[in-house]
Amino acid sequence: MEWTERQQRIVEIVKESGPITGEKIATILNLTRATLRPDLTVLTMSGVLVARPRVGYSYREDLGPSPIMERMLQLRVCAFKSMPVTVSEDASIYDVTVVMFTQNVGSLTVVGPDRTLLGMVSRKDIMKASLGKIDLQQVPVGVIMTRMPNIYMTTLDEPVLSAAKKLVKHQVDSLPVVEGYVDENGNECYEVVGRFTKTNVTKLFVEIAETE
Repeated sequence: MEWTERQQRIVEIVKESGPITGEKIATILNLTRATLRPDLTVLTMSGVLVARPRVGYSYREDLGPSPIMERMLQLRVCAFKSMPVTVSEDASIYDVTVVMFTQNVGSLTVVGPDRTLLGMVSRKDIMKASLGKIDLQQVPVGVIMTRMPNIYMTTLDEPVLSAAKKLVKHQVDSLPVVEGYVDENGNECYEVVGRFTKTNVTKLFVEIAETE
């Protein structure tokens, strides 16, 4: 399985110094514990690391699939996705900001006709726009959003572990869940049918931990 550079470094540290707490790993990498949490979660779920309360993380010598990993590979995004929170490309940055905070989400999916995926806009995008000299009530969100094809997404049948790794690798808080189709002009398009978020992963992790 392919790991990020930071995840590989975490594994090396645990191999050399385990058992070791998450706080100590964070100190070695000069990062916060919160920053490392998604990486540690993925490595633990996949069975590379073993986490023990009040002891810390240890390297798992037997790298056969752990029971949690086997279950994660069987689970699909379709069973755990949330309802999409979408806005239109011509909505003002101000209106999009209101939607983002009333819906309590960190990013929004921008869609066109027939819920076709056009882009994503995050809190960071809005903060950058707010620092500039633009009228947030007049400028459409299409000006500041990240556009296709530079969008990380997932599908209904993708394993949740694979989708979770995308969240960690690309440092985003949500992925639009899409179904692909070809329009009348022969262009490949994606209909937004949900969203897969860090909160979905956390809830799933708690559910698995409680049933194991």
